[in-house]
Amino acid sequence: MTQILDKPAPAIAVLAGTRRTERRKALLHWIGVHSLGVAAALFFVLPFVFVVLTSLMSGQQALTRDLVPDTWQWDNYSRVLDTPGFLTWWKNSLLYAGLGTVLTVVSSIPVAYALAKFRFRGRRLALMLVISMMMLPPQVVVIPMYLFWAKQFDLAGTLWPLIIPMAFGDAFTIFLLRQFLLTIPNEYLDAAKVDGCSEVRTLLRVVLPMAKPGIAAVALFQFFYAWNDYFGPQIYASENPAAWTLSYGLESFKGAHHTDWNLTMAATVLVMAPVILVFFFAQKAFVEGVTLTGVKG
Repeated sequence: MTQILDKPAPAIAVLAGTRRTERRKALLHWIGVHSLGVAAALFFVLPFVFVVLTSLMSGQQALTRDLVPDTWQWDNYSRVLDTPGFLTWWKNSLLYAGLGTVLTVVSSIPVAYALAKFRFRGRRLALMLVISMMMLPPQVVVIPMYLFWAKQFDLAGTLWPLIIPMAFGDAFTIFLLRQFLLTIPNEYLDAAKVDGCSEVRTLLRVVLPMAKPGIAAVALFQFFYAWNDYFGPQIYASENPAAWTLSYGLESFKGAHHTDWNLTMAATVLVMAPVILVFFFAQKAFVEGVTLTGVKG
């Protein structure tokens, strides 16, 4: 009887050993994945930490072997803000990025809605035209466009040649919104029309509330593009310092303070801060919009 009861013991030992091996593998997998995550996070965070710490150093300590400031020079930021023209560049960037984003989103939503939900002759051709505009580099048309705005409307030296075209939609924004609107079931639209809603009211009352994540995603994309745009202000506003944006003015600031790396880093932090804050508060909607976009084709 004792021999019969002792026979399963090896099987139990093997099972226990298998479970320990599986737990060990799971633990090693967890450590490996999180180690890679921490390494990737440090890869992106450490340059920003370096910039912030350098911005708080004195001019003699900046770009030395010291990684932590001996004395925290918070007045570096006030010195940057007191630089002639810096606040003007800030206002110009807010005007360009803020107004441009609003105009782009407002003008692109009806076009994206029509391409996603309407059935009309030439719909595929219109979509192909939108996609083809995404493939057209802006450098190809910069000369005729500059002559058009400078000669016909005398807007050279201002940001309006960059802002006004945004009121007529953007190919990338239209395409991205169209892909997101395809994920909205048509049954909701049909129910609204049965209740007597027109196409405009259906768009405003039904589609827009459901499309908030997609709208937030394209709005952030457009805001980041306009805030960081260097090519456009260089072409249209380079001759007028009063119309410079932060992205273009920072190059001039760096040239004037090329030995004051602490001030240059402080100016860089002030340029990056609005973008970081906007993404921090809108990252949930942004990630949701990017995740859901492109589910249907």
